[in-house]
Parts: sequence; structure tokens; C-alpha cells
Amino acid sequence: MTAEPGQAPDPHLERVRALAAQMLSAIPHARALGLEVTRVERGQVWGRTPYRPEIVGDPATGVIAGGVITTLLDNLSGFAVQSALEAHTTIATLDLRIDYMRAAEPGRDILAMAECYKLTRSVAFVRGVAYDQDEADPVANCTGAFMLHLGRKAGQNLKPPR
Repeated sequence: MTAEPGQAPDPHLERVRALAAQMLSAIPHARALGLEVTRVERGQVWGRTPYRPEIVGDPATGVIAGGVITTLLDNLSGFAVQSALEAHTTIATLDLRIDYMRAAEPGRDILAMAECYKLTRSVAFVRGVAYDQDEADPVANCTGAFMLHLGRKAGQNLKPPR
């Protein structure tokens, strides 16, 4: 989402948008699934994954695999946490519960929204919903908790290349 007319864009949200685009293009499974962030606000992120035959879980029905929906909700939840924070930090998924409510409609993109509704010193709490047409008729919803590594730079926990 861009700023309202006459309003300057929020630099933090612009960084989150750029981070999301960079991560989704760099993470092989996110790139393979075509995940994208479509809107970013403080504590909230929207996105989608396009319907494609290669991400169908059951060829007989044409329904997108549940793991695709889990991946979309997990990624959007992490970006929602980043958008809620004052400064970027590394985070890790501690817990993510997905409740599948119904099969997605074959041939339709999966849309989703995630919201970071509570930040503590070391944990962020999120909730989200995935749908194919109407947010009020979800395919799945999620709740999760993310560990915050405040003060650590992204990638600091990675081993150096050999």
C-alpha cells in the first residue's frame, strides 16, 4: 500500500515492503509458490499466492495443497511482526497453528492477511486468515507466536561460508 495522497510514505513500512520482496524472491520455496506481499500497514500485511496446477495438492479436485496456505500464512505473519516493530530484527516462528476451515476453490488465487496484535519484549503474537474470495468465508485461519532477537542483525546466527 502506498501513502495517502499528500502524505509522506512511512520509511519503516517501505523497508518492510522491500524486505518482503527481497526475502520472497530469495527463499526458494516462497519463490516457487509465487508468494507476494500486496499491502503493508503497521502490524498488518496482506498477500497472495497465485493458483497454478503445480501447487495443487489433489489433482482429482484441483485444490491447492494445504502446505502452500501454511507457507503463505507463516511468511505474512513474520512480515506483520516486522511491520509492527520499530526497527528490523531477526525473528523465528515459535508456534504456528493453522485451522483449515474448508477446501479452497479450484482455480482461484489464495489471498491472506496477517496481523501482529501483541508485542512483548521477546515474543510477538499474530493471527491471520487465508481466503479465496471473501475474508468472511476463510479457507484457513492461524494464530502464532514469533521469537524476537532484539539487537541481532539479520543473518548473525548463520554459519560463515566455507
